[in-house]
Amino acid sequence: MWRSYANPMTSDTRRVWLTTLGCAKNQVDSDKLSAVLADAGYEVADSPDDADVVMVNTCAFIEAAREESVDTIIELENAKRDDAKLVVLGCMAQRFGVEVEEAFPTADAVLGLDRYGELVGTLDRLTNWEPIRLLHSPMDILYEVRRPTLTTPYAYVKVAEGCDKPCTFCAIPLIRGKQRSRPPVNIRQEVEELAADGAREIVLVAQDLAAYGRDIDAPGGIEDLLRFVSDIDGVRWFRLLYLYPREIRPALIAEMTSNPRIAPYFDLSLQHASRHLLRAMKRPGDGDRFLELIGDIRSGNPQAATRSSFIVGFPGETEADVEELAEFLEAAGLDWAGFFPYSAEEGTPAVDLPGRLPNDVVGERLRYLQSLQEEITAERNAAMVGRTLEVLVDGVEDGRPYGRSYREAPEIDGVIEFDHGKQGDLVDVRIDASYGSELAGTVVE
Repeated sequence: MWRSYANPMTSDTRRVWLTTLGCAKNQVDSDKLSAVLADAGYEVADSPDDADVVMVNTCAFIEAAREESVDTIIELENAKRDDAKLVVLGCMAQRFGVEVEEAFPTADAVLGLDRYGELVGTLDRLTNWEPIRLLHSPMDILYEVRRPTLTTPYAYVKVAEGCDKPCTFCAIPLIRGKQRSRPPVNIRQEVEELAADGAREIVLVAQDLAAYGRDIDAPGGIEDLLRFVSDIDGVRWFRLLYLYPREIRPALIAEMTSNPRIAPYFDLSLQHASRHLLRAMKRPGDGDRFLELIGDIRSGNPQAATRSSFIVGFPGETEADVEELAEFLEAAGLDWAGFFPYSAEEGTPAVDLPGRLPNDVVGERLRYLQSLQEEITAERNAAMVGRTLEVLVDGVEDGRPYGRSYREAPEIDGVIEFDHGKQGDLVDVRIDASYGSELAGTVVE
């Protein structure tokens, strides 16, 4: 890692602005890059037009994400000073580097994921910044443990990069490559630093989290990792995001439903309930098997929270498939679910499948399933009224605190509002009312 200090013979420290798009894994990368740049002497600008370098960490997972990335690049290109530099980072730069360079000839650098080690040197060159280099070693952002000062009482920690699964719709292996798991000691070091900075909740993320450790022969896999980190002082609970259903073994269910430091929150990557569609996706299981899995989870802890995401409009999907998914949702009673239109990703096998559906048909199905799930979520939330939940205070808005229990993941699920508390507190809240995906209550002293 470069460790550097400003050369007193050069001009003032350079200022940078970084906008991050996409998932929590991208946000982790941006946090680590920000820490590296701060260590190299760069300061965070107050706004894009105050920066010497404007950067965009892009997403390329689906077409909508790429469109947002393009729009954001254009927006920041127009917002920056004429003499400021523009740098494109992230997934879109990784997968479509040449195309990005051609589409944005005014971009001063396009650096994909595997070129993050060049970032500091690139910015130094672009800004004529000449810090004094004291120490250098190759940088792999996955293993970096330093992060900027936390502004929330929770933090995401990426435990692995990439994915080995052959899902026909997914471009992640094309963008981020095969799975690479971090050594447990490296993960623990990052969690300890975040806990020391005030993190009360750690959200462990990976594309295939439950398969953690196989590529490095980590003993015990994800279960052993949970036991290894869950005694760290200051962290109230760990949350797991993105669990591939086939990888959820009885040992993982037992650990997540019995370890008081692990939130009993199961983010199940199901994608559909129709067996023939799942086989076309090269995914395991079907609605019946998924209901058995959910039953096993609730046998371990009847109050466990469940979430999933589903693709709507996959090639060959019929009205009967949609009804099968609707019936599954009714039977499963998931606390939370997200629905996404199928996106044909260049280079993935599903692009060549027959039976592509018109956008208006996909949109109608999407609205139908979303409406159904909203009713289910409202019912699940209404069942919380009268219960007392331990809540982490995320912040205060308009004088009223809000936060989350084990049931709500940050930024994607609902929140709980209550009468008093400050950011980072853990309070017991009696739930007095539910409003769709939101809850309201009173702190129990």
